[in-house]
Amino acid sequence: MSPIEGQESIFSEVESEQDEGQGLKLVPVSESIRYRKRAQSAEKKAEALAEELAQAKAEASRLAEHLSGIEVEQKLVKKLAAEGAVDIETAVLIAKARIEAEDGSEVDGVIEQLKKEKGYLFGSQDGSAATAKKTAGVRDRVGSKQAVLERAAKRAAASGGRVDLQEYLRLRRNFA
Repeated sequence: MSPIEGQESIFSEVESEQDEGQGLKLVPVSESIRYRKRAQSAEKKAEALAEELAQAKAEASRLAEHLSGIEVEQKLVKKLAAEGAVDIETAVLIAKARIEAEDGSEVDGVIEQLKKEKGYLFGSQDGSAATAKKTAGVRDRVGSKQAVLERAAKRAAASGGRVDLQEYLRLRRNFA
């Protein structure tokens, strides 16, 4: 309201509910302005609360989605461990990717498919875990007792040092 309108009219007309809706009641302009400011402030608060509510709902939906993902992962870990998975982390990653790709697929069905296609992630058929076999580059370092004694004796004879001789005698005493 402009200052000119405020000077022209000191009073504002407002319907009175007490006069059965027929009569008009004059209300000072300052009081009318105060009511308008209160209404505007209430509208701002309502908008702020609506925005806050929308943010809270978005956060709740994000957390619910995250929780469901964790539940699926825990279910996968339990079932894969029960099935005898050797590398659970890899199996969980592959199974989660398949579940997400095939929206609505069951955990049991994905695990069965994984066992068929990638059997190396699970134990062998006899129930024992599949272990990697030694390659040609890996050798037993310790060997037999006799081989250890012979190496120590050769080292002591070749170097002629007291330390090597002491090591040979200590080994001979322990293995004999």
